[in-house]
Amino acid sequence: MLDVIQKERGIPKEMLVGAVEAALLSASKKKFVNGDNLSVKIDDEGNVKVFAKRTVTEAVEDPELQISLEQAKKTDKKAKLGDEIEVNVTPDDFGRLAAQTAKQVIIQRMREAEKELSFEEFSKKQGDLVTGVIQQKEYNGYLVNLGRIETLLPFSEVSPSETLRIKDRVKLFVVEVSRNAKGPMILISRAHPGLVRKLFELEVPEIAEGTLEIKNVVREAGRRTKIAITSKDLNVSVVGTCVGHMGGRIQNIVKELGNERIDIIEWKDDPKAYITNALSPAKVDKIELNKEDMSAVVNVAESQLSLAIGKEGQNVRLASKLTGWKIDIASDTGEKISGGKKAEKEENAPEPKKRKKKKDENGEKEDGPSEESKG
Repeated sequence: MLDVIQKERGIPKEMLVGAVEAALLSASKKKFVNGDNLSVKIDDEGNVKVFAKRTVTEAVEDPELQISLEQAKKTDKKAKLGDEIEVNVTPDDFGRLAAQTAKQVIIQRMREAEKELSFEEFSKKQGDLVTGVIQQKEYNGYLVNLGRIETLLPFSEVSPSETLRIKDRVKLFVVEVSRNAKGPMILISRAHPGLVRKLFELEVPEIAEGTLEIKNVVREAGRRTKIAITSKDLNVSVVGTCVGHMGGRIQNIVKELGNERIDIIEWKDDPKAYITNALSPAKVDKIELNKEDMSAVVNVAESQLSLAIGKEGQNVRLASKLTGWKIDIASDTGEKISGGKKAEKEENAPEPKKRKKKKDENGEKEDGPSEESKG
């Protein structure tokens, strides 16, 4: 039976035998007045025996601790006075007790061992990808089957743009593995930037080989990701290699992320070049750096302003996180945006043009919709 458990569950047979022996020893001590000198042994055939240590003496004063030389020689022919020998003291009804105890201990140890094996397995996968199957939807997330163990994927760790269905097979990023009283706790995510990093490593062999290196990943899950990559080989293009033939590589990643937009940025050691690349697809006219507080003022043409800022300031916000620089966008009209939020216009910015007034036979009125028509 233990051999079968070892094969099916991966729990070493020796571990289970040791656990059963320890449990039976504890049970045996309750049956004997002096249980400190007891030991339990299980042979290869599964036979369980209880042994007690006895000292060989001429006159036996305490039968629980001593044995006569004559009796000792029946157990060990080489026994002599002063020796300690092990005597078989297995009770007649010990078989029933042994069976009950063994069953309880094996079940308990199997659970403990499976928890420990699961913890060891997933500890090695921390910071890596695993594949899970969606089991059911709970009030606070999705119950996911990872093979050995089930864990919860919270709604906060799911991309807002995707809807997971029961029996869906999904790739998950293992954020953290910890222990608690119930077993290993595995925090998984589909909104973590690490998911994008690992998907690129899977789809782009040049990254796994080390020809390309991912420097940083920033993400607003379900909406947009910027990933900075550098090439260690001048003949290997960062963007072209990651996009792949006919866009095959990047399409596989985008599909896995629920059609999330991904900007592949070529990392540069020069801050100006790096910030310029990070703000793509907008074209940058000029950059002024303040290295003391790691801030940059980026000038763009009026036509490029919306691209540089992005929807709700998303482009400049992600670029700032990606590069580590605080980025302010300034247009040629003097409008300034700090981290995606409009700032007050500079003092030297031109005043907005006032609406011209024109006269008609009824008098002066503003060129534009009347008060009655505004609603």
